[in-house]
Amino acid sequence: MKSIFDTATREELIKRINSLNENSSAQWGKMNVSQMIRHCSQWDEMALGKKAYKQSFIGKLFGKMGLKDMLKEEPIKKNLPTVPSFKIKDKLDFTEEKKKWIALVEEYNHFSNSNFIHPFFGLMTKEPTGIIAYKHADHHLRQFNC
Repeated sequence: MKSIFDTATREELIKRINSLNENSSAQWGKMNVSQMIRHCSQWDEMALGKKAYKQSFIGKLFGKMGLKDMLKEEPIKKNLPTVPSFKIKDKLDFTEEKKKWIALVEEYNHFSNSNFIHPFFGLMTKEPTGIIAYKHADHHLRQFNC
């Protein structure tokens, strides 16, 4: 299974991110391309330890089952709910957001947040983090045909 900790996988993601443009349109969902990029950056900031979140009550009940399901080979399903604080409504500068996301993806080369708390899945070690980080980015890049 692909992991964001693999150099070739990161390079593939960056190439796909670079193929986005301001006119890229979503195949599903409500976010525009800049909002999607900010959403993905927020996820990466969380995984990289730049922002901390507590696990939600519903996550404490169902997070481990959700993580097990998320770690299966298939891509993330369309239109799954997101963490409320990861819903982006702002108008954003596309070019700046894209640069920031690429820089965050590159930071996985020096990952040191091996036990972070995901707001739904809870405590995650490095291996599932790498898989989910890749699958999350892949999901949103597919959302915009990249």
